[in-house]
Amino acid sequence: MTKKYDVYALGNALVDTEIEVSDAFLERMDVGKGVMTLVDEARQAELLAALADEAEPHKQTSGGSACNTVVATRYFGGSGYYACKVASDTTGDIFVNDLTAAGVDTNMNGNREEGVSGKCLVMLTPDAERTMNTYLGISSEVSEAELDEAAIAASHYVYLEGYLVSGDSSRAATVKLRQLAEKHGVKTSLTFSDPAMVQFFKDGLTEMLGDGVDLLFCNEAEATSYTDTENVEAALEALKAVCRSAVITLGAKGALVWDGTDTHQIAPVEVKAVDSNGAGDLFAGAFLYALTHGHDFATAGKLASVASAQLVTEFGPRLTADAHREIRKQVLGE
Repeated sequence: MTKKYDVYALGNALVDTEIEVSDAFLERMDVGKGVMTLVDEARQAELLAALADEAEPHKQTSGGSACNTVVATRYFGGSGYYACKVASDTTGDIFVNDLTAAGVDTNMNGNREEGVSGKCLVMLTPDAERTMNTYLGISSEVSEAELDEAAIAASHYVYLEGYLVSGDSSRAATVKLRQLAEKHGVKTSLTFSDPAMVQFFKDGLTEMLGDGVDLLFCNEAEATSYTDTENVEAALEALKAVCRSAVITLGAKGALVWDGTDTHQIAPVEVKAVDSNGAGDLFAGAFLYALTHGHDFATAGKLASVASAQLVTEFGPRLTADAHREIRKQVLGE
């Protein structure tokens, strides 16, 4: 059966505002560094007001972890569908227009509800670490109603965003998405998304994993935290109980990729990093593109490593479509 989509993803729909800050600012404003923290609209406004004296925002772009991943798969030449929830406001317009321009199908093309769309304040420190304060808005209401079973059945992979574990309806929606994928013989993938999700919602992530997913994405901190282990090798061994293949990203040290049989050490690409926002999302998008286009895990890891290395050298959670094509040609010769 010919599949319409390489990746069908469910996630939080957010419009990102990126701004450079000092470590002193994070301390002064009592912001937890290097993790995603959910905040209310008033707290986000307070931070933006305090930031007015610090620096000008770099840009506003549609984001959200799984959205960045699907857009990356699309920009490499694949196809994608993004299920989410935005309101009928200006922020929602920005999000849907960006998604449509990228060539990604979505359930948000029709009537959208009144409300406030999700926004994410991305604060970048001089060490290139990204710290996110997120107001989910209407995205906190993501539910099974956002799922399209026909589109799911027509996909090679579904991709579950770990951030959705923090809400009851959104977590239930990811479980339902995994079950629908399994029903239709579609491969399942999940990302832990953030160390804070593992720290505070481990039981929920275990529920999302069910009897195990086909492919698990996580970073070193998430892997060791979830498995309660001391090092990445021990973490990978423990993770084999909940997935049939896995990717553990190691930042400047590259990545560890297990294809279900063999483990591959993915070499890092040495660069001067300025912004790590979206690097894990792009890694997953590149990896899924390669897997759905006939490449093995080692090759998928190389493509993902080169792409994410380029992303961290510039500001913003995404590369241009042209940059994706150049990287694809450089690594895959396509």
